Amino acid sequence: MHKQDRNRFFMTISGLFALICFAGYIHITNGTFDMSVKDVVTTLLRMNPNHDFDLVIFEFRLPRIVIAALVGLGLGVAGTVVQGVTRNGLADPGILGINAGAGAAIVILMFLFQMQVTVSGTSNWLSILIMPVFGFVGGLVAAIIIYSIAWRNGKLDTERLILTGIAISSGFGALSMYISLKMREGDFEMATVWMSGSIYNANWLFIVAMLPWLLILVPVIYRKAYLLDYLQLEEASIKSLGIRVEKEKSILLLSSIGVISACVSVSGSISFIGLMAPHIARQLVGIHHRYVIPTSGAVGMLLVVISDYIAKTVFAPAEIPVGIVVAILGVPYFLYLLVKSKA
Repeated sequence: MHKQDRNRFFMTISGLFALICFAGYIHITNGTFDMSVKDVVTTLLRMNPNHDFDLVIFEFRLPRIVIAALVGLGLGVAGTVVQGVTRNGLADPGILGINAGAGAAIVILMFLFQMQVTVSGTSNWLSILIMPVFGFVGGLVAAIIIYSIAWRNGKLDTERLILTGIAISSGFGALSMYISLKMREGDFEMATVWMSGSIYNANWLFIVAMLPWLLILVPVIYRKAYLLDYLQLEEASIKSLGIRVEKEKSILLLSSIGVISACVSVSGSISFIGLMAPHIARQLVGIHHRYVIPTSGAVGMLLVVISDYIAKTVFAPAEIPVGIVVAILGVPYFLYLLVKSKA
């Protein structure tokens, strides 16, 4: 049985990465400036370099694809943790208010730096690198508020957690809007696009800012994948195994908050990836989190890369925020899960 599960997992991951590579190929070769496969290959391998191709690939499209993949990976993994800890299949970092808390903190940072954090260039490297830190603080504040209200009789009430998260998300969303209204007209427009979830202004410095968070925290989460399996049991059964339940929940939630904050800092608030990816992953590889976590990350990568391509091309030469495309896909899926859970 374990061998079958393992083989199923490796086949699924291989298929997903093939789809991700194909989506990346479509993304990098199509757009306002179309390129052939030969143009891309010769540019990447530095064979007969062309300035225009270098500019399109290395300055615009490649960093955008990399950030889309990393954001999808982070949100997929974090969504799996949130659903596993709360034992609620409808839980999502966006619904719980963590996205909104991180986003509000980064909007404050944008206001303080007069939107310099969204401008490409090494002169603003410090403000870009501290964006995930601000996001983590905001996400942590939101999580502490939600956690304190949802804590009853010495344990976490998952129903109160969801309801409190929705309320906190609305509150931080209103705060973000209030602060953005204090900005200059041009800055307000940029902040509004960013809050809708957008990676059109991607650059390599953004990748440098978020990558350490993923490299440290995703392995921490994966090492504790077995705990997410145990957390699906009754609390008394978990404690009888000698597991310090609340401590482990806190470590998992803090790690997921860090991952979410890093993602929000470069892409704005993209909801529903953390909801859809874990469900799709469980349908593909089963319920064991050692398989669900990497599969959910891969599904998230695929969803965001495809959504960003749609956002880039559907109204070309104009663009729409990728968060809107994801929401168009995610809202019907959320309603489907809601109806299914009631049934």
